[in-house]
Amino acid sequence: QVQLVESGGGLVQAGGSLRLSCAASGRTFSGYAMGWFRQAPGKEREFVAAISRSSGRTYYADFVKGRFTISRDNAKNTVYLQMNALKPEDTAVYYCAARSGNWYPGMGVRDLDYWGQGTQVTVSS
Repeated sequence: QVQLVESGGGLVQAGGSLRLSCAASGRTFSGYAMGWFRQAPGKEREFVAAISRSSGRTYYADFVKGRFTISRDNAKNTVYLQMNALKPEDTAVYYCAARSGNWYPGMGVRDLDYWGQGTQVTVSS
């Protein structure tokens, strides 16, 4: 079992920044690829970003490229999502997720093994 706890969400004006954190406990963190997803009201949960077990590769949804950066610190069992130039359409609950093994392009919700409880991000115009 892996337990994931997100933090860092909040209310920010358009153009502002937030940094989300996801602290993991349980099994060996470095054995998991990590991802961030988001879900806006009335919409399906969607992929935002992912990072390989060793931080060697990162993956982003087109709508966040150049604005969001995913990173991880295996010594601290934590994955981060730095979000810059936020837009009102980024408003959603953001979820951290873990996958045992590698991450491959195109992976989605069904490919993840563990999920956090989510943190709300609200961007005002």
